[in-house]
Amino acid sequence: MKTNKLLFLLLIIIQLSCNSQHKKINGISFVASRDTINTKHISPVIKAQGNYVALMPFGFIRELSSPKIIHNTNRQWFGETKKGLLQYAKLFQNEQVKIMVKPQIWVWKGEYTGFIEMDSEEKWTILENTYSEFILTYAKAAQDLKADILCIGTELEKFVVNRPQYWQKLISEIRKIYKGKLTYAANWDEFKRVAFWKEIDYIGIDAYFPLSDKKSPTIEELELGWQTHKKEISRVQKQFKKPVLFTEFGYRSVDFTGKEPWKYDRDLGEVNLQAQVNGLHAIHNQFWKEDWFAGGFLWKWFHVHDKVGGEKNHMFTVQNKPAEEVLRKLYQQK
Repeated sequence: MKTNKLLFLLLIIIQLSCNSQHKKINGISFVASRDTINTKHISPVIKAQGNYVALMPFGFIRELSSPKIIHNTNRQWFGETKKGLLQYAKLFQNEQVKIMVKPQIWVWKGEYTGFIEMDSEEKWTILENTYSEFILTYAKAAQDLKADILCIGTELEKFVVNRPQYWQKLISEIRKIYKGKLTYAANWDEFKRVAFWKEIDYIGIDAYFPLSDKKSPTIEELELGWQTHKKEISRVQKQFKKPVLFTEFGYRSVDFTGKEPWKYDRDLGEVNLQAQVNGLHAIHNQFWKEDWFAGGFLWKWFHVHDKVGGEKNHMFTVQNKPAEEVLRKLYQQK
């Protein structure tokens, strides 16, 4: 009888373990701010059923050909620094929300980071040295926090393509410091050309794939638009045998939201709340039930919940829009 009970308990433990391993990452990209945060700021994330947050400290360079990355200074917003990362993360962890540390680069004037490229070996060396200093600072912080995931870069295609040996060495150096899971956030049109997927744990994609040229596409039309992209994502996943993680995904509440989802121009289009809702339904329908899909991080969420978003806002946030309730229901699904 005792043996049977022990076997029964063992089966329950195994089942719970399997369920835990297969639970999707229902993530939210939590924007760094000037301020410290408190439980008032994180309770809306929990209400939205987020079980992970991406926290994003920043480094800065002056222009696309500048090699020096400036980071963790007292001139930055608090949330963009190491102290800010630690303060934010510990508060979320107290509420059982897991952490992806996602250090990012900002180019002055907002130029696209994928075009960062040096014109001499000397500059490449400076860039590599300062990027290593930047990312290893946050690898150490991620280890101190016991963060679940560290993202080693975001949308850095020319840097990645031009300096493959550097990235192999960097991953090795990170592994010596940080013992959790690693990913890299490749842009939607970059992920097929990343050479080091086999060296890390997740194929990370910022999933702003073009889906439809229509002004207000239906869920079905957006799902149809996913088919070609999904086949290519599945092909890469099978090639490297790594789970896929959408390191960013999201839609603006604007007309033509499925045409060029990566755009964030403030002057682009009229508010269309239903288009944002349809985009979230379509991406969830297409991916969240796939065994090879780990989950994703919604772009993006601001800390002062009652002062952002709303039904006149046409930007990415779902806060105080119909899409917020839709996200909650989608993330609540088992």
